[in-house]
Amino acid sequence: MLAHGSDLRDTHSACHWLVFKPSVIHSVREDDESMKPPSNVKTPAQYIASLPADRGKTIATMRALVNKHIPRGYDECLVWGTIGWTIPLSRYPDTYNKQPICYVALSSQKNYCSLYLMGAFWSASQLEQLKAAFKAAGKKLDMGKCCVHFESPDDLPLEAIGKLISAISSEKWIEMYEQSRLMTKAGQAQMAKQGAPSASKVAAKRVDTKRRR
Repeated sequence: MLAHGSDLRDTHSACHWLVFKPSVIHSVREDDESMKPPSNVKTPAQYIASLPADRGKTIATMRALVNKHIPRGYDECLVWGTIGWTIPLSRYPDTYNKQPICYVALSSQKNYCSLYLMGAFWSASQLEQLKAAFKAAGKKLDMGKCCVHFESPDDLPLEAIGKLISAISSEKWIEMYEQSRLMTKAGQAQMAKQGAPSASKVAAKRVDTKRRR
């Protein structure tokens, strides 16, 4: 099960990303240096325009792919200096760090681009589908602990990635986020104060009930 609700955090300096898995903090490879945009870059379009022409074209192509497949309810914005698709705070403000919940993100690094598919790192089945798609397409999966690295859209099985992106509605993503928070110590402490059983106790009770049957 999962431990932390996730948001893209400090992508361009240490690139730490809290992902929906227990006690996992993912970092991009040591040789990575992000192409952090100027401070006046405030929108995805401005982000792309700030990149070298060839890199801007690659990011623009992938941005279009995400926008084509992203379910309704996600907000495209610039988050932590890169393009992200999030649950806006106006819709769901109760996040653990007061930042919007990130579902997909796209960034330009020094040596490659990165596509963050949070669904694939939350769900083991989605991760297996991603690996299978690369294998079936005869493409090499260059995957960090929390993202897929690529130099060109041609490096990716685009149709399969589009399907993965479209697979989780914004409503479901909020539900998954809330479930993950209940598994944290803070979440269980809050439940205890409210007199509710902890997630671990609920799971143990289910197992015990099955054994009695």
